[in-house]
Amino acid sequence: MKEHILIDMDTYARREHLAHFLNMAYPYTSVTVMVDVSDVIRLAKAKGWSFFLLFLHFSALAADEVRQLRQRCVGGQVIEFASCETSHVELLDNGTYVYCSLGHHMPLDEYMETAAKKRLAAREHTVLEEHDDALSMYFVSCLPWLHYVSLEQPLGAGEDCNPRISWGKYEQDEKGRWMMPVTLCVHHGLADGLHMGMFYQNLERIIKETCNEAV
Repeated sequence: MKEHILIDMDTYARREHLAHFLNMAYPYTSVTVMVDVSDVIRLAKAKGWSFFLLFLHFSALAADEVRQLRQRCVGGQVIEFASCETSHVELLDNGTYVYCSLGHHMPLDEYMETAAKKRLAAREHTVLEEHDDALSMYFVSCLPWLHYVSLEQPLGAGEDCNPRISWGKYEQDEKGRWMMPVTLCVHHGLADGLHMGMFYQNLERIIKETCNEAV
């Protein structure tokens, strides 16, 4: 398992919350927010980059800044990773998909080059299998065909606690902004609306700062 720390459950502030939600059949909560991706589109076009990979990079950075999204429950104990890679879905020509895992703590130019190569390699490996260290991942998917307003994720129960990040088709609003639905699903025993809000705030800031610097 990827290097992590073990949280002291005697001082863990959410100990009672975790126990409460672990007893539920569906201990998850999710939210969909319309995110302005106008700057992301402009940067992707200016650099000749994949919009998907660029937004994936921003999403992973935004999630990593929220420690609750890097925490997992294992056997009633909570562990915390220093950072989490992404595991996203790559669509195959036959209509099925495979998983592709990516790290993101590197310069943006390097990330885009590395990620493009890895997603091509993933498409050549047509066996559906999870990464060996799936527990430390953010699970990512995309529905580029739909400008949806809500999304329900396939989930297990109990200690299935990897955050899920998804997004759909972007469309222009009445103000000329390109808006895209972005969904975050978390285990409610580990995170609340406060932490979900932090993710979206981080995402907005990272998009603005990075796109302003890169153009």
